Amino acid sequence: MKAWRVHENGEPREVMRLEDVPDPVPAAGPDGRQVVLRVRAAGVNFPDALLCRGEYQVSPSLPFTPGVEMCAEVVAAAEGVPYEPGTRVLARPALPAGAFAELSLADARTLRPVPDTLDDAEAAALHIGYQTGWFGLHRRARLQPGETLLVHAAAGGVGSAAVQLGKAAGARVIGVVGGAAKAATAAALGCDLVVDRTRDDVVAAVKDATGGRGADVVYDPVGGAAYQQSTKCVAFEGRILVVGFASGEMPAPPLGHALVKNYSIVGLHWGLYNTHDPAAVAACHAELTRLAAEGAVKPLVSERVPLEQAADAVQRVADGTTTGRLVVVPDAR
Repeated sequence: MKAWRVHENGEPREVMRLEDVPDPVPAAGPDGRQVVLRVRAAGVNFPDALLCRGEYQVSPSLPFTPGVEMCAEVVAAAEGVPYEPGTRVLARPALPAGAFAELSLADARTLRPVPDTLDDAEAAALHIGYQTGWFGLHRRARLQPGETLLVHAAAGGVGSAAVQLGKAAGARVIGVVGGAAKAATAAALGCDLVVDRTRDDVVAAVKDATGGRGADVVYDPVGGAAYQQSTKCVAFEGRILVVGFASGEMPAPPLGHALVKNYSIVGLHWGLYNTHDPAAVAACHAELTRLAAEGAVKPLVSERVPLEQAADAVQRVADGTTTGRLVVVPDAR
């Protein structure tokens, strides 16, 4: 089969190589039940770039195949796995056998049914970004109806999910973007106000829109300057939700400032819930399936790219030049 492989760490476009490799063989996972999957669509995520660079929380042994989420078809399953061959599922690949390949592996416990309302590419983009958004907004930040939610990088893959989930929760959503094209995307997603950081004063715009109060919850997958802006326009008893550092800069929070302004700095590493509370992950998927069926959420898939263009897609996401989600579709022609 064909698979992208990383033999040394570096920028995705430089270190990802498309190779012919043997078909994956299921190994004894934590519960002894790996499943062979034919990849139908694989979402491109910023963590894929971090994996290539050797900067992610998880460091698979070299060489490895990137791709951390997929919509796939069961090829072979161990006895006792409740999925027949041919079943369409969502899965997190068992690295080093990632999703940017024709075939992949997954632990049977990570498989989820695909919402009927979504096609393969949309389904692939539903999993990590929307799970992160749901756990961040509801479990960690405790977003309430009527509150103001500020979303950085609102037109991106992670940000667009947070916008939709915030609106579904009854919040007023302010989206921060970089450029006119991304501003149009954020507006179409349902943002009540869009702030273009390339020409607008983000802090002043948020304070003006909230009558000086500021945002109750800030969803920040960017870090760097975005985080500093957040500290200046977060409301009394507000919550700054730290999701990632796409800017490449990890800020050092001024704890004295958090004290005098009475706001919380809340972190989220969604992957830990798969270990510490897998039942909550399953319940979240059921809720996301319901929201998708109602049309309240629908992943914004901006491009479906063939397997041969996966390295370029990962690099573009790493460079921050994309909107919505890029999805690799191995059978695209």
